[in-house]
Amino acid sequence: METLDCHAALRRHVLELLSGGHAHATFDQAVNNFPANLRGKKPKGGEHSPWQILEHLRIAQWDILEFSRDPKHKSPEWPSGYWPVKPAPPDEKAWNKSVRAFRKDLRALSALVAHETTDLFAPIPHGAGQTILREALLAADHNAYHLGELVLVRRLLGAWK
Repeated sequence: METLDCHAALRRHVLELLSGGHAHATFDQAVNNFPANLRGKKPKGGEHSPWQILEHLRIAQWDILEFSRDPKHKSPEWPSGYWPVKPAPPDEKAWNKSVRAFRKDLRALSALVAHETTDLFAPIPHGAGQTILREALLAADHNAYHLGELVLVRRLLGAWK
């Protein structure tokens, strides 16, 4: 197989990993029709509410994307900048805005990976050895972990099919 074919196959595989759904629920499956009255609830023994998990997913993915494309990007403080303090969203608009922002950033990250001029292996100039490939895999891994957490919390709250 030629190098070009290998790179194209790698892009396809990473894009499939980012979109999810092969080994676990997709983002849309995890958030669609989530009952509004449960978004701020923590299940017994649970550390985070669905709102906190959603916001954490959004913030972390946004941070990975912006680090990948903006040399002036400053990451939030860890861990306080990645987790909302309050367990419930202020209103339904906030939930919907977070869902839309996650989807938008996922599309942008996917477009970065998909673009043939993106060298997946080149170190990001303003990084410390990270590559776009590494950042995309990091986002996919992080998203899969917390989507599983969100599905589990949803199940424990009685809101999963």
